[in-house]
Amino acid sequence: MLDHISLGVSDLARSLVFYDAALAPLGAARLWTSATGAGYGPPNPQGNERLALFQQDPPAAVLAAGPGFHLALTAPDRDAVDRFHSAAVHAGGRDNGGPGLREHYAPTYYAAFVIDPDGHRLEAVHQ
Repeated sequence: MLDHISLGVSDLARSLVFYDAALAPLGAARLWTSATGAGYGPPNPQGNERLALFQQDPPAAVLAAGPGFHLALTAPDRDAVDRFHSAAVHAGGRDNGGPGLREHYAPTYYAAFVIDPDGHRLEAVHQ
């Protein structure tokens, strides 16, 4: 149903450091970069982005999505969830729920939650 999602960022260079690190454990790579944005997705010959970042002008115009919004990203296994969380926090993100089972969602729902440098809430999940 979804083709891709775009997020506004206030500091593209800072966001590239964060997203390069956080998305690598999930099998995503930066597919393109321009002076005002970047796209991430599975490394493949088609280069189809699934997540795009765009520098907002002025930078103060960046607003994270509303309180109920978060972006859940598929992880290939539990280890990838753990590595996502660690990499994201070490690259400037904030912990918003460490890796672990979330049995109130489903018996095998293993996830971790972080907040990126602009306040966008991200989750990595393996089921």
